[in-house]
Amino acid sequence: MYAVIETGGKQYRVQQGDVLKVEKLEANVGDSVAIDKVLLVEKDGSVQVGTPVVAGAKAVLKVMEHGKGTKLIIFKYKAKKNYRRKQGHRQPFSKVVVESIEA
Repeated sequence: MYAVIETGGKQYRVQQGDVLKVEKLEANVGDSVAIDKVLLVEKDGSVQVGTPVVAGAKAVLKVMEHGKGTKLIIFKYKAKKNYRRKQGHRQPFSKVVVESIEA
């Protein structure tokens, strides 16, 4: 059984036991979060596709940790004009494990 869920503006194909990094969730470490935006569910060979979400379906995620991703460097310049701007960015994330998928 697997599902396609949407969280943080991104879509993920998940099944029970998967560990993934999603956009930071407003939950403490150890808390469970229910995701109601389930776009597709496959169970025993039958596929349910939502319009846009599958009614009554949810995925339960447990937050394992919060952190920041690798640093990205944003460098702007204009040739021959001595214009240089350097900026760094680290995107926050939540590491979660899929506890269950209910359809």
